[in-house]
Amino acid sequence: MFDNLSNRLNSIFSGLNKKGVLSEADVDAALREIRLALLEADVNFKVVKEFTARVRAEAIGSGVLKSLTPGQQVIKIVLDALTSLLGTTPAKLVLSNRVPNVIMLVGLQGSGKTTAASKLAWLLRKRGRKPLLVAADVHRPAAVDQLEALGRETQIPVYRGQGDRASDAVAVASEGVRHARDTMRDVVIVDTAGRLHIDEEMMAEAAGIKAAVKPDQILMVIDAMTGQDAVNVAAEFSQQLNFDGIIMSKLDGDARGGAALSVREVTGKPIMFASMGEKPSSLEEFYPDRMARRILGMGDVVSLIEAASEAAGDTELSEDDAQRLSRGQFTFDDFLMSIKQMRKMGGLAAIVKMLPGMGLGGAGAAIDPSQMDDAAVNRAEAIIFSMTPRERANPKLLNGSRRIRIAEGSGTTVVEVNRLVKQFNEAGKMMKQMGGGGGMGGFGAFGGAKGKRRRR
Repeated sequence: MFDNLSNRLNSIFSGLNKKGVLSEADVDAALREIRLALLEADVNFKVVKEFTARVRAEAIGSGVLKSLTPGQQVIKIVLDALTSLLGTTPAKLVLSNRVPNVIMLVGLQGSGKTTAASKLAWLLRKRGRKPLLVAADVHRPAAVDQLEALGRETQIPVYRGQGDRASDAVAVASEGVRHARDTMRDVVIVDTAGRLHIDEEMMAEAAGIKAAVKPDQILMVIDAMTGQDAVNVAAEFSQQLNFDGIIMSKLDGDARGGAALSVREVTGKPIMFASMGEKPSSLEEFYPDRMARRILGMGDVVSLIEAASEAAGDTELSEDDAQRLSRGQFTFDDFLMSIKQMRKMGGLAAIVKMLPGMGLGGAGAAIDPSQMDDAAVNRAEAIIFSMTPRERANPKLLNGSRRIRIAEGSGTTVVEVNRLVKQFNEAGKMMKQMGGGGGMGGFGAFGGAKGKRRRR
């Protein structure tokens, strides 16, 4: 996500930070590089021009160059400008007292609209709502079947058209809302048809559904990986349908970021949600300030804490366990709990990207998240599962012969077993120093654990 842009910006800012004094020429040179980086990220040209003009005006005209830390001041200005570009404040999905609330999804074919409908339903159910998915995409082959399959996976009911009216999208949407009312469902998410490009037929059908069901919110799903094409489509939709907000799909696979950085400025519509993966739980509320910090390599500690809290939801420590950990009595079973939480949070690489100091010349800048191989976590898990319950509870039992047996059982080497035991002991010491605090202590043990393996 934004990897190419982040790397370019981090390189530029690292150069600024190395200079004790900045001249106007230094700022202009940095802005030229920023302009090129944004254009290469497929950010809209007018957006880039206005962005760099704003940064220059503040950097040159506010006494920044005469400050003791001019490089950091320029970075702060860029951060503020980037946050403003993304939306300044988060835009929330506001549901009315109407029952059922109706949310209509629109977008082009292939934008991830059907998947987004399922993910949004999952998110709303977590918040105590009772959603119903309505399959009003009656044109794309198997679209209805796809939504039903997603509904089965997430255990959320799906309404599909019946009889002769099954091919009438407006009728299906209307009947779906009626069905939701009859079955006591308080939110309806209508999945509409997309096309390969905008045409009058598609827009007329969308307008017909809008008139029939009177949606409380119309959200447009945009494929982040299509760059400026997505922005142009969103601008056209905005003029003809006047949607309320944007769901940015496939953001985790977008190394450039042009669509996300352009769409609000071009359309005036906020990004409400971003899809960060394929799992039903991968749809997240979009926070402009957090995203700006991640783009600039400053981390996203708030999101990391929220993800950790959610991951720990079914692994809550008892008071006895917390006291045990605070005394440094850390077991391999605790280690396994850490691994479970880590997987729920998106894996090791996802966690590292949310840590501060990963860019801007910070202490963590030398760590490449792409090298934080989750295969290392898998090997650690295999080694632990090859231990007996007594060995996991009392690691002091792990003598030489036991380690050989564990290596053979896990398909690893004795060197890897020894390395894991050493990392485990270090994690235990850290837990004792931190006074316990949950099963997160094992995370640090995997840092850079991409070791060489002997072929077996």
